[in-house]
Amino acid sequence: MRARRWAALLCVSAIAACGCEGPSVAARTANSEPLGDDVQGEVARALAGDWRGAEARQRDVYRHPVETLAFFGLKDAMHVVEISPGSGWYTAILAPVLAPRGRFTVTSSFDALAKHPEIFGHVEVTSPSQLGADGSADMVLTFRNMHNWVGDHSEQQVLARVFAVLKPGGILGLVDHRAKADAAPPGAGGYLREDWVIAQVEKAGVRFVAKSEINANPRDTTDHPKGVWTLPPSYALGDVDRAKYEAIGESDRMTLKFVKP
Repeated sequence: MRARRWAALLCVSAIAACGCEGPSVAARTANSEPLGDDVQGEVARALAGDWRGAEARQRDVYRHPVETLAFFGLKDAMHVVEISPGSGWYTAILAPVLAPRGRFTVTSSFDALAKHPEIFGHVEVTSPSQLGADGSADMVLTFRNMHNWVGDHSEQQVLARVFAVLKPGGILGLVDHRAKADAAPPGAGGYLREDWVIAQVEKAGVRFVAKSEINANPRDTTDHPKGVWTLPPSYALGDVDRAKYEAIGESDRMTLKFVKP
């Protein structure tokens, strides 16, 4: 895919430096280069892999994995750490891409690791308290987890471990449910204010680079009865107003890129 098309797909902005309170970040340009041809092909093959079930494929339209990984700057020779992969939605894409030349660590196991050793056999499993040796990771990725850390008041402990495991120049890619800008900080119902999240990550020493609207959803009003879990794929209300929430789709999400100085 040509660079011009990628530029159209990626709506990126950076925060300008100012003398006010909040993230102290000079204006920067995000890494919005397309994935290299080889890596792009590997990601496309992973998306089509038969180890990904129908339910996982239904999420592709909401989660934009190719564009998201390109925005974060994924390379196939990196050491990547994925924190709290859940059922392994992104793990199933990253594992085959990183297998030939890279290294891939996740902080928890899940059923597919054992069921598909040909895909996941090389994946290293550690714990959230042991992300890896200091300065060993080129990239740390976390998808829809920050709100959980905030919920149990562990965000600064986790972010300190992220800072430690990253190499200088290493990247933190973070995606999470986005509260409205005027919501009370940090947010509620699984949603977090974007400016608040940036401030917390910078407090841990990881410098904000840029944001993208790849995973934005303007249909999401963020004021649902059961919070973000009202929406797909959770449908916390069951069949109540299911068509309404299906039409909204998955949550409005911030997509943030940070770099360790």
